[in-house]
Amino acid sequence: MANFNKIFLIGNLTKDPDVRYLPSGQAVADLRLAINRKYKTASGEDKEEVCYVGVVVWGKQGENCGKYLSKGAPAMV
Repeated sequence: MANFNKIFLIGNLTKDPDVRYLPSGQAVADLRLAINRKYKTASGEDKEEVCYVGVVVWGKQGENCGKYLSKGAPAMV
């Protein structure tokens, strides 16, 4: 039996998806996701940091990303 890790990333797009097509006709969409993290330090100080994650979406899902998503849209991967 194989062990898998599962991750859900929830954030906002930093720019419109960049959709391109391979010579085979398959769509590829590049997304950049900004994920905010708020936490308190040991001394009780509130901190916030942002993590940027690049995401590549293939096929029909990539076409749909280009069609329905835009800068600032919330997204979950």
